[in-house]
Amino acid sequence: MKKFTLLVLFLAIHLGLSAKIRLPELFSDNMVLQQQSKVAFWGSAEPNARISITTSWNKKTYTALSDGKGNFRVSLQTPSAGGPYNIVLKTTESLTLKNVLIGEVWVCSGQSNMGMMIKGNVNQPVLNSNDILMDAENPNIRLFKVNSARSATELNTLEGSSWKEASALSVRDFSAVAYLYAKILNKKLNVPVGVIMTTVGGTKIEAWMSKESLADFPQKKIVAYEKGAKVTSNSPTVLFNAMVNPLIGYGIKGVIWYQGEGNRFDHEYYDKLMVALVADWRKKWNIGDWPFYYAQIAPFRYNKSESEMVPRLREAQSRALKVIPNSGMIVSMDAGNESTIHPPDKETISKRMAYWALSKTYGKEGISYQSPTYKAMKISSDSVYVSFDNCVNGMTSFDREIKAFEIAGADNVFYPANATLLPKVGVLLTSKDVKQPVNIRYGFKDWIVGDVYNTEGLPVDPFRTDSLPVKK
Repeated sequence: MKKFTLLVLFLAIHLGLSAKIRLPELFSDNMVLQQQSKVAFWGSAEPNARISITTSWNKKTYTALSDGKGNFRVSLQTPSAGGPYNIVLKTTESLTLKNVLIGEVWVCSGQSNMGMMIKGNVNQPVLNSNDILMDAENPNIRLFKVNSARSATELNTLEGSSWKEASALSVRDFSAVAYLYAKILNKKLNVPVGVIMTTVGGTKIEAWMSKESLADFPQKKIVAYEKGAKVTSNSPTVLFNAMVNPLIGYGIKGVIWYQGEGNRFDHEYYDKLMVALVADWRKKWNIGDWPFYYAQIAPFRYNKSESEMVPRLREAQSRALKVIPNSGMIVSMDAGNESTIHPPDKETISKRMAYWALSKTYGKEGISYQSPTYKAMKISSDSVYVSFDNCVNGMTSFDREIKAFEIAGADNVFYPANATLLPKVGVLLTSKDVKQPVNIRYGFKDWIVGDVYNTEGLPVDPFRTDSLPVKK
């Protein structure tokens, strides 16, 4: 009799656990769903169970059938922005998700400059952090921070992560760039905004890429880890597996990205890595070519052996802009810090990302979002006339001396150039040291302050007209 009672108790517990509805961490109280979309919604229950899902915004009930392993997936139609709403799931038990908002959802990823939290790093502040925190209370901004993790195989869960309303406490430990970006979108669009932060400092792009996307890059070898072996954050695929794969499918508007320092030695093909990452993420998400906006790496004085690689990495980031559909690049040459790779001014970066989103994604007219880019040069005797795109109203240095241009002759030795801004033409360059100019450069250094802008205040993208290799 005792054995029979224990068996019944065991079966009751087992069946209770099987019947329980289990949802990924992304689907929880306080979450934001992408507005006016068919958003994917998934989880698990008892195998071959019927799950009803009722959304309070339209009182509609959806039915999902779990497979033999208990997994289910369904698409929910979302309305225009609003809330809060509830989502009720029922099978042999009931589960209610509360305080759900409908709005705009963005994934924010990369390495330490995206990951730098409002509270800053040790001895490295974020500009105006306390003022930002004082004004952080906002139930219409929701934050989801993916805990740092790595895996040799693709995972489907994000342990310990959850959605939080914006407050001084939650914002303090969240990406400064991502939060400030969300704050601008929330204010300008007047809709709820959810931002998903998935970042790890000091990491390379290949760690954020899937096995499939690295197929054309044999130099990025995917390690076959033995069970129990230590996985490092810079091994190819390990951050994608643990910190991106569990997000794939969740309804989003787009991605903002801030990464590159870790790949300065890969400057010759970093643009190809970026192209492959974006194409693969979009393919796996399967919701179209969502916008991808990214920041160039910040100016910073690297050691001498690396200093020439850094501007070439930015050059690769500029090349990527021309080949990644629906992408935008933020130039940061005026927002760096010579003594730290983590510049305090994160608001400038978030604003420039928001310019792209508001203009190109959300159709807000009249906002300039593209930095001036090199168009052509004309050499006349000892002078060089340089023209630019994306500066229809001319250029300015805001009355500061222009120091970022250089000129070289046939000997390929570059000297500081005297720069004069000319209406309609662009910039006139001369140098007492170069009587017969051949090539020019602008901001083509690891550390330099960009000092030329279009009249809307967007800095010139650094460039060069030569093709000299890195000095050995």
